Amino acid sequence: MRFAVASALTLAWVGFSIWVSDPWRDELGDAIGPVMAWVIPTFLAYIPGLVIGFMIFTLLITRYQKLPLEPPMGGWPEREWPSVSILVAAWNESETIVRTLERIAELSYPGRVEVVVADNNSTDDTARLADAAGARLRLDYRRVFEVNQGKHHALNAALVTVTTPLVITVDADTHLQPQSVTRLVVRLTNEPQGQHVCACAAALVAENPLATFVTRMQQWDYRLGINGVKRMQAAYNTALVAQGAFSGYWTGDLRAVGGWPDAIGEDIVLTWTMLGSRGLVQYEPVALGFTVVPDELGRLLSQRSRWARGMLEGLRTHPPPRQPRFLAKLVAGIDYLVPLLDIGVVFFWLPGVILFLFGYPLIFGWWSMLLLPISLAVFGFMQRWQARHVFRTLGIRPQSDKRGFIGYLLAYQVLTSAAALRGYGQYIAGSSRRWT
Repeated sequence: MRFAVASALTLAWVGFSIWVSDPWRDELGDAIGPVMAWVIPTFLAYIPGLVIGFMIFTLLITRYQKLPLEPPMGGWPEREWPSVSILVAAWNESETIVRTLERIAELSYPGRVEVVVADNNSTDDTARLADAAGARLRLDYRRVFEVNQGKHHALNAALVTVTTPLVITVDADTHLQPQSVTRLVVRLTNEPQGQHVCACAAALVAENPLATFVTRMQQWDYRLGINGVKRMQAAYNTALVAQGAFSGYWTGDLRAVGGWPDAIGEDIVLTWTMLGSRGLVQYEPVALGFTVVPDELGRLLSQRSRWARGMLEGLRTHPPPRQPRFLAKLVAGIDYLVPLLDIGVVFFWLPGVILFLFGYPLIFGWWSMLLLPISLAVFGFMQRWQARHVFRTLGIRPQSDKRGFIGYLLAYQVLTSAAALRGYGQYIAGSSRRWT
């Protein structure tokens, strides 16, 4: 029912957009011909309206289901919490590993927690510092050394040693909120409509939101864009990325699919594999982790190029039509439209703005200014939801950052879309893969 309502509202919105933009198409047709008169609005308005509209309408009609923080049922003693293993993949993380372990030690999770540092042949002081921190903090700790380079090698080596029913992955620069693992386990062990949840993505926000203008923009992407998309996907039990930075899995399901694959987007491909054969993938927006985001533009663009390549890897190895559930086919299929969004931003929206500034309001005109209040209303809705259900629940008060929001609103999408197009090109060309 939810999907049907959201789809109907989305199609009505797209239909309205086509109708109301008829004068714009007439102007474009007179200036550059009838074909481009449809191509440009399709890339700039109709496809974004379809993708973004479906997300917003889904969020508007979906009520967040808060689960009680009580011991879940499973293959462990009744009224007890399951033991979990936290895998921390680390390669030359001497600057961050100690603080990450300190935050793990501050968790309020009632059950047993073992910490496994997956040392991927670090050449700095990562091993020494991690071992010392594990002893000082009295963690149930061990370090697994993996000589073969690649995050998937390190995580799989650590997975071999796990004896707990649940596994949680945490990046070496991600700091966990004390309640986060408890909330993640509750969502992971829940069975919506009696169906098995094989993996659950946690929520991420920027640990260093005010470090540079680049991080200021990214904090809004994590808070509004990434978390909004994951909430929409989880409404249909189809979160498409249980990100390696902070997610939970059933150990048996991980082993059944062979662990993490050899891919530049290993967490994306793993998630799609599990969706196709092991069960549902959920998202818990109140299981919060603070991740260190790139503070330089070059590093941000490289990261987004890797993410784009990872998405294409997922689409190639596990095409959405092969997903066993109908809703999973449709939700995953939205990713086919994402490259079109990036093409529209870089090749039509950006040139249109430049032409507008020079006095040629053909592609981007005064009518386009109507998008600004619509965007502000959408972002305001998403920000208020997160403030109420996440930050207020956890007693967190994020700092206001209008400058970063303006950058996010006006420039961020152009930068990340350009990086994504580079990633698509690298994937198509078969360029060598780099994880850093």
